[in-house]
Amino acid sequence: MTAANFDAWVRRELDAVESALTDWVPPDAPAGLGLAMRYGVLDGGKRLRPLLVLAACEAVGGLRGAALRAACAVELIHAYSLVHDDMPCMDNDVLRRGKPTVHVQFGEAQAMLAGDAMQALAFEVLTPTADDGAAARPDAVPAALQARLCSLLARAAGHAGMAGGQAIDLASIGRPLDEHVLRDMHHRKTGALLQASVLMGAACGPVSASAWAALGVYGDALGLAFQVVDDILDVTQASETLGKTAGKDLSNNKPTYVTVLGLDAARRHADELRDKAQAALTSSGLDATWLRLLADKVVERDN
Repeated sequence: MTAANFDAWVRRELDAVESALTDWVPPDAPAGLGLAMRYGVLDGGKRLRPLLVLAACEAVGGLRGAALRAACAVELIHAYSLVHDDMPCMDNDVLRRGKPTVHVQFGEAQAMLAGDAMQALAFEVLTPTADDGAAARPDAVPAALQARLCSLLARAAGHAGMAGGQAIDLASIGRPLDEHVLRDMHHRKTGALLQASVLMGAACGPVSASAWAALGVYGDALGLAFQVVDDILDVTQASETLGKTAGKDLSNNKPTYVTVLGLDAARRHADELRDKAQAALTSSGLDATWLRLLADKVVERDN
């Protein structure tokens, strides 16, 4: 499999996700809310989570239409979390995806509502019904699969996952953390949603219990690797490259993998986590080329 094949697959899938999000995020939500929602989720970001959904679905020969809905739902949850995290009551950031954050552009109240609405829309996207004509479309999602996808996403986004990790993050400012506590925080804050992306894609098709477990290990290792690399880039890249404020964690006195392990050890740890993810794919027995290449992309990225 050549790099050109992978790049072509990525472009094709990114186009599909962007087109679906453009269709499903309403521009006409009341009082400018739709504009704030679209500003927060369209035309930006790496879209790693949707790519993981679609790659995992392809690996198990799953339902493409269901996976596309799952991919968009995950991205909506991720985007809402960024909108809220950037607000003054959280991380107080002014730059995201190379442009002013939503609260800078639209005001704090509208940003809060936009995040709330994107979170709700994620579950609406996952549950198309006959009432909106979805039953006649090829992307209709069986009811049992709707429930499973909603459960996976809700658990990853809630107190046991992303929201819980953010709570630990805010409570840890200025406090030294050991690697165990740091890992737990990032397993929840970042890793849970990345792992759920893989599992939601796998849920769209037939998958053995052993392959499911292996994909869970892959997603967990990849999620932590993503955060380790994020922490490395925060101290090695400029804001213009990252599309967000560089050095923010250090200036806010937040513990990171770099502050806990050191820069060189953090780089080695990212490589170790990638190796763990790749080994899990091998044990799954699946033809998971895109998932393998996405793991490499996560660790080798520069933004």
